Amino acid sequence: MSLRRLLITFVICVLGVLVFRALSLPLPFLLGPLLACLMAALAGMRLAAYTPLTDLMRTILGVAVGASITPALVGQLPSMALSLLLAPLFLLASGLAGYPYLRRLCGFDRATAFYAAMPGGLQDMLLFGEEAGGDPRALSLLHATRVLLIVVIVPALLTLIWSIDLTQTPGAPAASFPPSELAILAIAGILGWKIAARVGLFGASILGPMLLTAVLSLSGLVTQRPPAEAIQAAQFFIGMVVGVKYSGITLTEVRRFLTAGLGHAVILTAIAALFAESVVLLGLAPQIDAILAFSPGGQAEMALMAIVAGADVAYVILHHVTRIVLVITCAPFVFRWLQRRTMK
Repeated sequence: MSLRRLLITFVICVLGVLVFRALSLPLPFLLGPLLACLMAALAGMRLAAYTPLTDLMRTILGVAVGASITPALVGQLPSMALSLLLAPLFLLASGLAGYPYLRRLCGFDRATAFYAAMPGGLQDMLLFGEEAGGDPRALSLLHATRVLLIVVIVPALLTLIWSIDLTQTPGAPAASFPPSELAILAIAGILGWKIAARVGLFGASILGPMLLTAVLSLSGLVTQRPPAEAIQAAQFFIGMVVGVKYSGITLTEVRRFLTAGLGHAVILTAIAALFAESVVLLGLAPQIDAILAFSPGGQAEMALMAIVAGADVAYVILHHVTRIVLVITCAPFVFRWLQRRTMK
């Protein structure tokens, strides 16, 4: 990886933040870098991201979510059960709508269409899809486009329809934290990440810190989320890594993959809206929480939006974790069944 390319990418991301802040646009530290990198990539610039640093930033989100798991929340878990049971139905509806669209209308091969239609577990879907004979470049760009469009559409809806201020600072400043609490949060993030990676837990950089911080929160050792500066840094680097996925994209790929991804994102958005509205009508969650819980964007991106929007972060993330677990564990078996069925 070129240090020069990484520095250029960093500067582009900073410019994206400055433009978004100057125009008072939502989520400047997330969407600014993301869209700036996308525009630079479409202009033919070669970009780069430093994965270890991005993983480190994701631990901040894990700590933030874990800190939201309090004794009061644990008492509410039974009431979330029915809402969580809708996650398998959401995945089924997404697959039944997305696979035929990508396979028949967009012309992708069976493996690429199937694993691109699965809304979640990006790295795992790339791995499973490539092993099944799919196109890794198409899978990468289709999933990146899904995340990008959902991450753009949802803030726009929250801002325009519900007038939620997504430019606000996502928490208390670091100066207001006792040094001992900052140290506990940092240790929980790093230690949780490393332990989870050692045992092979998927999404280790988020789920490990989340689980360890939840234990500390329930025991009273952690009483608040990481400071605003840490969460803004996480937004910045996560926005960068999504935008960088478009580096090297060709005009042919723009026409095929971005167009197909746009249609797929619209389909998923419509399905997510139906499920979110069902949750609201059943009285299972407030509207904002339901929208963020069923929006098929990335787990990290949705966690950030929940924090900035003031939603119930734990409720939102529990639904995304459930969705990702189901996708990772069930998708390969469903694909094999689909192959056997079509070969008969």
